[in-house]
Amino acid sequence: MFDLKTIVRPNILGLKPYSSARDEFKGNEGVFLDANENPFGTLNRYPNSDQKTLKQKLSAYNGIVIKNIFIGNGSDEIIDLIYRIFCNPGKDKALTFTPTFGMYQVAADINAIELITLPLNDHFQIKKDDLKPYFKDEKLKLIFICSPNNPTGNCFKKSDIEFILENFNGIVIIDEAYADFNDNKSWSQSIETYPNLIVTQTFSKAWALAAARIGIAYANEEIIQLLNKVKMPYNISKLNETAAIEALENRTTFEANKQIILEEKKKLITALKKLEIIKKIYPSDANFLLVEVEDADKLYQNLVEQKVITRKRNSLVKNSIRITVGKPEENEKLINTLADLSLRT
Repeated sequence: MFDLKTIVRPNILGLKPYSSARDEFKGNEGVFLDANENPFGTLNRYPNSDQKTLKQKLSAYNGIVIKNIFIGNGSDEIIDLIYRIFCNPGKDKALTFTPTFGMYQVAADINAIELITLPLNDHFQIKKDDLKPYFKDEKLKLIFICSPNNPTGNCFKKSDIEFILENFNGIVIIDEAYADFNDNKSWSQSIETYPNLIVTQTFSKAWALAAARIGIAYANEEIIQLLNKVKMPYNISKLNETAAIEALENRTTFEANKQIILEEKKKLITALKKLEIIKKIYPSDANFLLVEVEDADKLYQNLVEQKVITRKRNSLVKNSIRITVGKPEENEKLINTLADLSLRT
């Protein structure tokens, strides 16, 4: 039986959060002499610490109530906060599946938490039998699941994720950074079913706001309260919150750009399949493709010399590079460059 209080670090349960000036007075009008701000300028006032307007927009967009929404300074802040809330440094453990997003390991190392990494199978899916023994480890507090996965691009089987949620008594984090690029139902719609579930999303990918650093977490109210307790008071700037609100208000552009990306992805796959230099294209539910080549290091460098920048992933998947789907002219440049390189070999 899942019991949140047994998972949270005792010092976090007893923590008295910082109370900012904007927490104590919620109004928008008046002579503000409470926060030691400079009275001059247009960006001189602290932002609201609860990002209520952005949460209202998100709630209207996906039907999840405000009390179940947390806004972070990118998903990276949310990952770090989850470690700090639930894991005692040097004592507790977390688990993820490899290859996957590198920040799970970095955040674990920063917080002195052992991160167990279980290899995926040949189809980049979870091996449930390998996972079962770890459910008995009382020091295992977190399981991170990146779906669609980075760098492989594929979603994990729904039944495998349900198995973890139903059998693990710790916190399960499903990272949906790339979920907007496929039609699968978001796990954020299941937070009422699973009290141990946190779903993270971001404005960095489909919403084209990587520079704004806006991450989102969906979870039950108790977990959201813990995240709000531990976060820095003004973790989201007014400029970045405004950018996210404007993006949500401009759904037409969002949908149009996403459709272009998905259409270009199909064209890119078709073109890559014709090139001898490409040995394999892995299935992808995201806005990128993981491809196997003969010599990833050499190909990457050859592309850099032509000012086409991809990502080497051969440290995770042998002889692979990751290609983000770009604009039509960018994808054409990539294909033409690869075709030219293919003729040279």
